[in-house]
Amino acid sequence: MKIKFAAWFLIFFVLTACSQSGDQPTVTPEPQQNSPTLTPTPEILSTVTPVCISPEPSQDDIDRALSFTGQVFQQEDWEQSHTVSEDRVSVSWLSNSQGAVAFLEALIFPCGYEEPDLNAYFADENWTNVFANYQSYELQIECRSDVGLRLYKFSAVSEDVPYIARYWVMNDTNNRVITFMILMAGESFAGIDPIGYSLFPQLSNCS
Repeated sequence: MKIKFAAWFLIFFVLTACSQSGDQPTVTPEPQQNSPTLTPTPEILSTVTPVCISPEPSQDDIDRALSFTGQVFQQEDWEQSHTVSEDRVSVSWLSNSQGAVAFLEALIFPCGYEEPDLNAYFADENWTNVFANYQSYELQIECRSDVGLRLYKFSAVSEDVPYIARYWVMNDTNNRVITFMILMAGESFAGIDPIGYSLFPQLSNCS
């Protein structure tokens, strides 16, 4: 009887041990979290800063302005004068006998310019300043050459005397623009064409 009890006890112990072993929870490894996605750092493009020059006219600027018209105003009774300011050299000629006046400016754009800059510069406000001493003025026509030379044609009145005016704008260098204007009273209109052709044969008039 004791042997049978011992045998049953051994069998019960083995079965219980197996049962307990089978009831052990299965250890499931935790799912691996996805590695964080690395967002590439956007490439920062460097801003191109224009190379600027001094706005102060150099001696070359002065010489350029004074020599631009060559011999044109060394005839008749043209009286010449000039001034130098922060960003330009201005030259003027006056002829009392012809009732005429001419102006040249060598303008300096320190950081350069493009066509939109010139469009904005030579607009209504500029013309109001140019003709500030005239009773009235009117822009009649404007035209341009293939190389960027511009011509603006005006009529104006001063002290009840009619004038015609032509105003040229020429791209001289990357930082410099030459402007030239001539006004003549009614009885001297014919004299404006030879001067315009001498200085700007490629665009002396708007066709």
